[in-house]
Amino acid sequence: MKNRFVLWIGFLVPFLWGGCTQKTPISGTLTVASNTPSELTVYLLSPNGFSNIASPFLGTIIDSSEVDANGNFAFRKVPETSESVLLEIALQKPGNRENFLSNETPLVSNYMPVVWQPGESLEITASADHFQQSFSLQNPSDANAELLKLRDIKLDAFQQYLENKEWNVEEGSQLLEKEQALFNYQKMLMEFASQTKQLFPALVAVRWVSPQQDYERTAEFLYAQCEQWKEVQPNHPWVQQLCKKADTSVLPVLVNSTFPNTSLPMVSGETTDLYPQLGSALTLIDLWASWCVPCRKENREVLVPLWETYHGEGFQIVAYGLESSEASWKAAIEKDGAHRWLHASHLQGDDAPFMKTLRIQTIPANFLLDANGKVLAKNLHGEELTRWVRDYME
Repeated sequence: MKNRFVLWIGFLVPFLWGGCTQKTPISGTLTVASNTPSELTVYLLSPNGFSNIASPFLGTIIDSSEVDANGNFAFRKVPETSESVLLEIALQKPGNRENFLSNETPLVSNYMPVVWQPGESLEITASADHFQQSFSLQNPSDANAELLKLRDIKLDAFQQYLENKEWNVEEGSQLLEKEQALFNYQKMLMEFASQTKQLFPALVAVRWVSPQQDYERTAEFLYAQCEQWKEVQPNHPWVQQLCKKADTSVLPVLVNSTFPNTSLPMVSGETTDLYPQLGSALTLIDLWASWCVPCRKENREVLVPLWETYHGEGFQIVAYGLESSEASWKAAIEKDGAHRWLHASHLQGDDAPFMKTLRIQTIPANFLLDANGKVLAKNLHGEELTRWVRDYME
């Protein structure tokens, strides 16, 4: 048996975050299941910056109100501003911290970003158990309509690529499959961000691409978002914060940039600059390790066939091992048949200088370079890598 509470959220525009003036009504209807805790609290949060969007425990509490016996609650404070601001409305059940935001799955996320404009009225409907998924606004502004569209895209992407999916990642055998599924999910959010004309929805999409703020695999997207929005709103502080994260000096080496010509210690014992080792047509820089299961599988099933087919036509592979044991490294090279191509390693484990030069931490990873060292593509694996090299070489 379900009860429906009609929630009237009253915003009172304050002087300096306090005081009472004109009331701005925000009304809503919250559907509450019979097994939902009766003690519910709604919080109005301000991210106070780009990096804090969708981040648990980082939003500043503007106001809060317990839902009374009749289902009514009201906020009495809003930011004093003449411009639109991005806020987050979060529904907390007993035991949750006030500014807790759940990003584990959009099916049960407990918050929704909204764009609030002074003097605007919002009418909200939502389910207590599926707050973000069911959140809606009557006659939303253009910015809020885009946020609702983004929410629907995220839900669709999650259901397509991540919901009820299981991968054997402990042994590493399906690590690349999981990473590809995550990228497919992220791609739908990235496409939205690239197309929307609304700044706040775009920034929410950027943050939803990686709530953990790990953009190593989506660095080109982050850079493009900075380039896009600094042309439109270069003085907006959140755009400036975005561009600070998208600075090429801190991002991994990007597609269309020039790969660093660094010196590498080779398996032969010699140290050589990278550029003299590049192939006359195409070079794959492969970041791998003897202990990395998907790396070893790719050696045998993808790289050996590519080498055999295209090395005579100017295709080169330079592999860098994230290794600490020289014996294990060399044994893996021989066992996989990878002795055909060039190998380098500093044998310093996770403290590998080459990884720091490239500003990456995750393997398997790779870069495809032309004869002049320009990065043409990166992080392609399996059939996608085979297809790309074949199309380029033929």
